[in-house]
Amino acid sequence: MYSKIIIAEDLASINEGIAQLSKKLGISSITQVQYCDEAYLKVKKAINDKQPYELLITDLSFKASHREENYTKGEELIAALKAKHTHLKIIVFSIEDRPTKIKNLMNMGIDAYVCKDRTGLKELEEAIKETWSGNIYLSPQIANKMGNDQLEIDDFDIKLLNYLAEGYSQEEISKLFKSKNISPSSLSSIEKRVSRLKIHLGAKNTYQLIALSKDIGLI
Repeated sequence: MYSKIIIAEDLASINEGIAQLSKKLGISSITQVQYCDEAYLKVKKAINDKQPYELLITDLSFKASHREENYTKGEELIAALKAKHTHLKIIVFSIEDRPTKIKNLMNMGIDAYVCKDRTGLKELEEAIKETWSGNIYLSPQIANKMGNDQLEIDDFDIKLLNYLAEGYSQEEISKLFKSKNISPSSLSSIEKRVSRLKIHLGAKNTYQLIALSKDIGLI
């Protein structure tokens, strides 16, 4: 079992719950922080001291603090740590349940994703055990959603989303794609693709589609 872990969670009650679970599993060294910057600095210092953390358990959403911060979201913390400290295992413990966002996190190199719900701590215990054994873990409901998530977002979709974000109308994008020999370029094809993307990301309109695409790092 892990001997040294760090927990990044801004809600004190949840942070303490994770710490108590970790103690029950026999983890001897547990550091608790409430800000992403604090987690990053402690991980960096531990490596410099040649006493690295083995596991980070982090939320994705953190309340803004009164001080200037380099990392305000769990995704930013994960990206920064994985860029330099690939040995560190990471479990995300969050209420987020959108398959595309979770796929993006998996591509970033996280080792487990656990949903905060009624069975969250039980699943987190399983995730800690599985990642210690070298396995990947997903909460069952997330695994089911991702298994049923059939739409693959490709380069065409990224181009389409970027043009929408720049303020182009679907009709203008159709003309632009035709001029650049990008296929499909018909207006009806673009309208259908935008509709499918809205359903896929759970967006009610184009503005929300753009916002969600930015939120999960597609654009």
